Amino acid sequence: MNFKYTLTAVFAAAALSAAAATPGNANARITEDAPILHAWSWSFNTIADNMKKIADSGYKYVQCSPVNTCYVGEDGGMALFSEEGDSIRGKWYYYYQPTDWKIGNYMLGNRDQFKAMCDSAYKYHVKVIVDVLPNHTAIDHHAVLPGLDNAVGGHDNLYHANGFTPITEWNDRYQCTTGEMGGLPDVNTENPDFQYYYLQFVNDVINLGARGFRYDTAKHIGLPSDPLDARSKRNNFWDVVTGREAVKGLSMLMPDSIFMYGEVLQDKNVKEDEYAAYIAQTASNYGHVLRDALQKGSVTGIDLNNWQHPVRPRDLVTWVESHDTYCNAHESAGLSDEQIRVAWNVLAARGGGSHPLFFSRPNNSTRQNYWGDNRIGARGNAEFFNPQVVASNRFRNAMYGQPEKIVASPDGAVVMVERGTKGVALSNFSDKARKVKLACSLPDGTYTDAVSGVAYTVKKGVITGKIAPLGTAVLYAAK
Repeated sequence: MNFKYTLTAVFAAAALSAAAATPGNANARITEDAPILHAWSWSFNTIADNMKKIADSGYKYVQCSPVNTCYVGEDGGMALFSEEGDSIRGKWYYYYQPTDWKIGNYMLGNRDQFKAMCDSAYKYHVKVIVDVLPNHTAIDHHAVLPGLDNAVGGHDNLYHANGFTPITEWNDRYQCTTGEMGGLPDVNTENPDFQYYYLQFVNDVINLGARGFRYDTAKHIGLPSDPLDARSKRNNFWDVVTGREAVKGLSMLMPDSIFMYGEVLQDKNVKEDEYAAYIAQTASNYGHVLRDALQKGSVTGIDLNNWQHPVRPRDLVTWVESHDTYCNAHESAGLSDEQIRVAWNVLAARGGGSHPLFFSRPNNSTRQNYWGDNRIGARGNAEFFNPQVVASNRFRNAMYGQPEKIVASPDGAVVMVERGTKGVALSNFSDKARKVKLACSLPDGTYTDAVSGVAYTVKKGVITGKIAPLGTAVLYAAK
């Protein structure tokens, strides 16, 4: 969650042990770069019930919302969002307010249901990514359960000395990594007792079948070079949770088989290069670039080749929008589903980025009603298996390892992503039909988009045709 911009928005497994990982091998990068479906606020049962459709749609990963024990808000109401006086109560972000590090919560399901979801993912060759948030607890910190308090030697030991001091300067690394964020008190993630307790949860999640983690508010968890809180001796959290270092004899399970990335939102004085030594990161600025192009209906003056990030592309998780840009101030929620498909086609077609993430919007959501049916646990809308989105996913998977080249029409409305001589993806950012006439590396011939049925011709190194308003096309060279 991006609490910098949402201060008004939020208010019995045994310990598992594993051999210590070889230093430097922790969090080895997963070689495949297949798409992630963010099954935002879907229950474990809902994800399991839709796993075949997820797999058939070209996703190799599914990311679920936080699975931890959490704060029960508004009498356990199951609305995604509610205002005072609404008949249906609830808030999606209560699962981002941990009260204990055990699997299962009232919003998404219990431990057995989580296990069943992971079993279903395994059956369909999909990997589960779990969203985790060790950086803080519930705003009402008195709701923290005794098991967590006792594990760290008492409630006070759970937090940084600075943990209840609100952050006022977001680019001050001491404040950013030790201070209270949006009312959420900051956990002492450097406390070995906390690390040991939290790592038992991580290993339990892995043991039940998950194969990835998304670290919420990762830039708020200190790196070795960051200033120390008064209650901390070393900033070694990332070494512990990536398997480089054991804590109290406990190590992370299977570190070389787990994909990990962090919500490291870009800003001044963010240590992207140092985070990259541990985890992949979100390319938040590139998402802004894509949304700007959608708003303009053109990429003129926009460099789509530039990932807007200092680390190598293979260490980036990309998106057109995230749950934060959709929910918090509705930054991206005004974009139509058609616009999202256009930008997704570019993102999926590109050769860089470790994994593009597709955010599943609420079912029956509109540009006037962002919450749609407004139910936690329900499946999102049909966009994740829209034929255009599926075609983009399959194109990405088919083009793995092929070089990329991005070409735009003179007016910037049409973007073509070439993948060697094997295929091209066309995207029309304009709400008007556009003629296509671009230099192209595909062999001469006629090509047909599988979704629209529209034919394109390549002759003497030039592709011609016509693309619909806010349309996409993916074309393959004959094998």
